[in-house]
Amino acid sequence: MVGRVVSLQVGMPRLVTHDGESVATAIFKASVTGPLRLRRLGFDGDGHGDLLHHGGPDQAAYAYPHEHYAHWAARLPARIDEPGLFGENLTTEGLLETEIHHGDIFRVGSARVQVTTPRVPCFKLGIRTGDPSFVGPLLASGRLGFYLRVLDEGDVAAGDPIALIAADPHGLTMADLITALFHPSPAPRLVARALAIPALPPAHRTRLMARSKREI
Repeated sequence: MVGRVVSLQVGMPRLVTHDGESVATAIFKASVTGPLRLRRLGFDGDGHGDLLHHGGPDQAAYAYPHEHYAHWAARLPARIDEPGLFGENLTTEGLLETEIHHGDIFRVGSARVQVTTPRVPCFKLGIRTGDPSFVGPLLASGRLGFYLRVLDEGDVAAGDPIALIAADPHGLTMADLITALFHPSPAPRLVARALAIPALPPAHRTRLMARSKREI
């Protein structure tokens, strides 16, 4: 066993007010105690307010390490005890960005999932946390969490073990990919390593290609 599911959260889109306008978001999620079915496009009872930028097979579920909650406790003291504070479906233990890799395959409950991409935070995280300026510090910290693709559907519940089935042979950690994508001056060799991954999401490949050309 590599880790476990600390808590499981789902939520459907709702309208919230942001800068005087109504915005649809599903970032507010409620904890579920019993098992839920994790399907190709996400958990039963979960949805997305913006299907252009969220959801799809490569973002079926969002996981966030519980270990990071302690880091943000001083900044978000009024809300840090709320489950799913960062909009995650799975609050996990034992799966840090510095240790897991793009493409790693895990067993979570009876489902089989694959790590696909780090989360790219948007303004809705500021709405959820009550801190409108939170996106910048989160991005700079590298504590972004990660999305999962569902290879085999199954049931998942809080407390379920998370087991590594297969480590990706390219060996690029989520932390390395986050650095390549978002660090102001990533090492060219790190960008090249990320670009060498065939399954890299197209949006990330486009961004990294642009960064690579600036180094020439």
